[in-house]
Amino acid sequence: MKRRQLLQAGLGLGLLPTLCLASSESRLHWRDTTFTGLGTVLSIRAAHENATVLSQALQRARNVVARVEDEMSLFRPSSALSRLNRAGVLQQPSVELLHVLQLSQRIARRSQGAFDVTVQPLWHLYAQAQKENRLPSPKEVSEIQQRVGWQHLEVSDRRIKFMQPSMGVSLNGIAQGYAADRVRDSLARDGVAHALINTGEWSVLGLAEGQRPWALAIADPHRADAWLTRVTLSGMSVATSADDQCVFSQDKKHHHIFDPHTGYSPQDISSVTVAAPSCALADALTKVLFVGGYARALQLAKDWQVAALVVHKNGEWRASNTFPRVAS
Repeated sequence: MKRRQLLQAGLGLGLLPTLCLASSESRLHWRDTTFTGLGTVLSIRAAHENATVLSQALQRARNVVARVEDEMSLFRPSSALSRLNRAGVLQQPSVELLHVLQLSQRIARRSQGAFDVTVQPLWHLYAQAQKENRLPSPKEVSEIQQRVGWQHLEVSDRRIKFMQPSMGVSLNGIAQGYAADRVRDSLARDGVAHALINTGEWSVLGLAEGQRPWALAIADPHRADAWLTRVTLSGMSVATSADDQCVFSQDKKHHHIFDPHTGYSPQDISSVTVAAPSCALADALTKVLFVGGYARALQLAKDWQVAALVVHKNGEWRASNTFPRVAS
């Protein structure tokens, strides 16, 4: 939960107060819904000309998030992902889970394993060591790293299976983005023209208050309650990963983002924000850029045809020329 809470707090919103009445200019009914899901507090702000249709659309959107949790949550013992991790095989996977895993495998292949959903054993190792007030030994990391490898995950319409013993999958690096995409699709099908969607990552429809592009502030990972710049979301989605969101050491050298090739966290980046048409892709690519390193991050973003903002451990930051920043 800590990761998503801090990200939500860091991405400040310059929005008007909650409106549930029709605007005299736009004749739109605006409504906010806040609910728990995906390990944190989520929110949707949306508008429709018909208040009843809007209420129904928001409830369907919440149901979308619930279905994602049913399939992909590590915290629900009954979820499809939890059952896969326990048994090492899952027969007849759902369309949603299959889609996310197929996308994850494509990104893993293209990134040469920089993004790898099979890093769950590493997270478990570090979390267990943290309970014992220590860091894992190099030997422990090396041994557990042998259980990591996207190539050893079989993904097909018929089944999902671990091809090596003691593997595990985490979709925490892509499921929140995927949920944002599915919520956006659901709202659009219901005729919602304007919406700001927060599932831990961010996606939008239309315009803020029906008048101007949605804008978010990008958190400064080095200063509490401070931000680096603002970004506009004109049809784009935004995802952020940072080294202060779930840490295993006070110096933030060890955190929840792992380089699958080493078993350790990348050493020179504090934060990555990616803007892309797909929130699932943006979510996953924050890890690809993290692992790629500060010097290569923007070139990697260009190669993937997305825009990014990266923050160095020393506080320096830079952004792609195409990163949709608000003009000062």
